[in-house]
Amino acid sequence: MKTYAISDLHGYPLDKFLDLLDKAGFTEDDTLYIIGDVIDRNGDGGVELLRYIMDQPNFEFILGNHEKMLLDCDFLFKEISEESIGDLNAEQMALMNDYLANGGGATLKSLFKLSHEEPEAIGDILDFLRESPLIGAETVNGRDFLFVHAGFGNFSPDKKLSEYTEGEVLWARPELDTEYFDDIITVFGHTPTLCYGEEHAGKIISTPTWINIDTGASMGYEPALLRLDDMKVFYGE
Repeated sequence: MKTYAISDLHGYPLDKFLDLLDKAGFTEDDTLYIIGDVIDRNGDGGVELLRYIMDQPNFEFILGNHEKMLLDCDFLFKEISEESIGDLNAEQMALMNDYLANGGGATLKSLFKLSHEEPEAIGDILDFLRESPLIGAETVNGRDFLFVHAGFGNFSPDKKLSEYTEGEVLWARPELDTEYFDDIITVFGHTPTLCYGEEHAGKIISTPTWINIDTGASMGYEPALLRLDDMKVFYGE
């Protein structure tokens, strides 16, 4: 039994995702933490991949900011039509435009299509996301890990995990010299490692207190699958 983590797949093709799991020797006895942002930006918007993830009993899904933006637009799925979209109020229009500006168009297109083919599937997807936690935890080979989409904004070692707001765990942007818990490794994504410098492009970043595993799949790089048992990293192809 081994434990893996991956994040920010952003519409990565399901077949390539499965190839990556095979490359790492992932089995049904193992556990995979998916640290948010499966959807948006590329391909079908990650809808096929998300539905696959929902069906896997050994996958642990942590909510990302892109899934939260989709949930904030759930009003679009109550009565989907050009007329209903035309009746949106100013707040709803702002939420939808913000989501579209962040790459949600591909996902909405796939979900609208799915709503005609399998109407009940939309509710299942939204319910799954609503029930997804913001933070996960696991002990692997005596080492404690936290899984959170973006790291911790306004971090304090004395602050309880339950005290962090959605914004602080979904939109944080840690610096390279940011330090988290001394005795726990925090694993997150959200900020592509390229943003820390060209030398980090397409590679994970590890510090004494945290690991960023968003290697930029949204930007054309391959995602990274981290095995926590031995800290080995597998990259997509």
